[in-house]
Amino acid sequence: MPLWIPITIAAAFLQNLRSVVQKHLKGVMGTTGATFVRFGFGFPFALAFVGVLHFVVGYELPALNRTFFAWAVVGGLGQIAATFLLIHLFSFRNFAVGTAYSRTEPAQAALFGLLFLGERATAGAVAAIAISVFGVMLISVAHTAFTARTLVTSVLSRNALIGLASGTFFGISAVAYRAASLALGGPNFMMQAAVTLAVVIVFQTLIMLGWILWRERDELPRIARAWRPALFTGLVGASASFGWFMAMTLQQAAIVKSLAQIEMLFTFASSVFFFRERINRLEIAGCVLIVGGILVLLALG
Repeated sequence: MPLWIPITIAAAFLQNLRSVVQKHLKGVMGTTGATFVRFGFGFPFALAFVGVLHFVVGYELPALNRTFFAWAVVGGLGQIAATFLLIHLFSFRNFAVGTAYSRTEPAQAALFGLLFLGERATAGAVAAIAISVFGVMLISVAHTAFTARTLVTSVLSRNALIGLASGTFFGISAVAYRAASLALGGPNFMMQAAVTLAVVIVFQTLIMLGWILWRERDELPRIARAWRPALFTGLVGASASFGWFMAMTLQQAAIVKSLAQIEMLFTFASSVFFFRERINRLEIAGCVLIVGGILVLLALG
C-alpha cells in the first residue's frame, strides 16, 4: 500500500476531531476568532514537529527559496479565506447546501493542479473524484427538501456560492502547499512537509493576529477564555495538516483530497453510534458513493 494512503486516512480522522471542536468554538466567539485558533494554537506544535525531525531524528533542514515562499504565501492566504468562509456558513440556519458545495475541493484541486503544475489526473482518478464528491453532497443535503431540481438550482443560492468559494480556496491552497513542499527539493517528504507547515502556519498566525488587533480586538478575551479547547484544536489541527502536507508531497493534491472525503464517513459514524441519530436513504446512498469513489481511486487512480 502506498504510504500516502494511511497518512491521508489518519489526517482525515484528526481533521474530523478538529472540526467538531472548531464548530463548538464558533458558539463562544466570532468567525475570525474560531478561524484564528486553528493557526494561533497550532504553530507551537508545527515548530515542534520540525524540531523533533531535526534534533532528534537527525534530518537536515532544507534550504528555503523564493519559489517556496511564493507558494507558501498563496497557500496560507487561500486556507485562511477558505476556513473563514466555511465557518461563516455555520452562521446561517440552512448551511447544509453551502457545506456540500465546499466539498467540491478535490475536483477544483484537480483543475488547479492542471493549470498551475501541469498535473494530469487519470480517468480512474477523475471518476473517483466525481463519485466521492457527489456522495458527500448527498449526505450534506440529506436533511433538506431534496430533488434533482433543487440540487441544480441551489448552485445560485448565497450559501452555495459561499461554499463553492470556500472549496475554490481550499483547492488552491492544497495545490500551493504541494508546490511549496516540492520546491524545497529535500531532504525527504517528512521534513519538507514539516518545514512547509511551520512556515505557513506562522505566517497565517501573524496575518490573523494583526487583523484581530486592528479590527476585532474584542475577540481576544473570548479566545483567551476558551484556551483549553483552542489548544486541543491547535494540536489536532497541526497534526492533521502535517499529515496532509506529507501526503500531498507524495501524491497529487486532488487525489489526496479525494481519499480525504473519508472524513465524512468518520463524521457520519460519530453521529450514528455516539449521538444515536437516525439515518435516511440519502445518507446511506452518500456513504455508499464515498466508499465506491475511494475503491475506484485505489483500484484505478
